[in-house]
Amino acid sequence: MSRTPVTPDVFNAIAEPRRRQIIDLLSRSSLAVGTIVLTLGLPQPAVSKHLGVLREAGIVYVSKQGRQRVYALNHEPLRPVYDWLKTFEQHWERQLDRIRIRAERRAVAQASTTTQTIRKRGTS
Repeated sequence: MSRTPVTPDVFNAIAEPRRRQIIDLLSRSSLAVGTIVLTLGLPQPAVSKHLGVLREAGIVYVSKQGRQRVYALNHEPLRPVYDWLKTFEQHWERQLDRIRIRAERRAVAQASTTTQTIRKRGTS
């Protein structure tokens, strides 16, 4: 786990790769701590610390079901991350457009070369 100070800031909370794994798991369904421990193969105290950071940032919430603590994802605090990443969407769309145009040009050039080769064989 990182030694940087932990704040309830959502960006700081998701900076740690294990926390992102936990978020990914919880995006599919609510899970008990034990299930998260088994799925990630981490020690229970480490998972509890990560969940504590995520809970402090409001990204997850916990409920008691019998003797288990069950965690669920709270999507709303992740909205600033989504909004920030969305600013880069235009960049990636331009990159994908360039790749598409390049691929189309190559396909046209290759088809033209193939057509010329076939015509040459036909006239020989």
